[in-house]
Amino acid sequence: MGTDIRKGRKFDQVIDGARAVFMRDGYDGASVDDIAREAGVSKATLYSYFPDKRVLFLEIAARETRRQADAFKDRVDESQPPDLYLRSAGRKILDFLLSDLGQAMFRIAVAESARFPEVGRRFYENGPGLVKDRLSQYFACCIARGELAIDDIELAAEQFAELCKARAFPICTFQSRCELDEDERRKIIDGAVEMFLARYGVRS
Repeated sequence: MGTDIRKGRKFDQVIDGARAVFMRDGYDGASVDDIAREAGVSKATLYSYFPDKRVLFLEIAARETRRQADAFKDRVDESQPPDLYLRSAGRKILDFLLSDLGQAMFRIAVAESARFPEVGRRFYENGPGLVKDRLSQYFACCIARGELAIDDIELAAEQFAELCKARAFPICTFQSRCELDEDERRKIIDGAVEMFLARYGVRS
């Protein structure tokens, strides 16, 4: 079974209905019957667009991730110094990782990418890949202003994103506990920013 998505007249209805149900009930709690009912379409119509609930969920998750990333880019001023910008960016990365949507998206992508490579590709492009692109653009601005010294911008972007997941990622993945309190989250991001700037920051 492939993962190509066929669009048609009621495609947007299915997307809107599925988003509402997944956000309300999560992946496991969402049923195809509930999604079809919320979307105002028949199950046959839903299956004609998305033959598998996992593919439908990844479509919703990819759209939501991109929406959040675009909103963040619009809200954050790239003229900010690295110390301020990276704390905001890092917190966005960590909060999404710890969210129900982020966790479900990651687990499904990992579980299904061997059988359905398109699922893994979409997850990367709309998750880690998008974060890397956003950070790379900002780092280029900082290098031009003399605030950062980086030889490999994309590697540095990936390194920062990984630093923001320290402690949180193994806890969520192997212990199924994602309720890190505000102090724990701040400690993780403060450490990520300080380590990153110790490596790439330019001292005045």
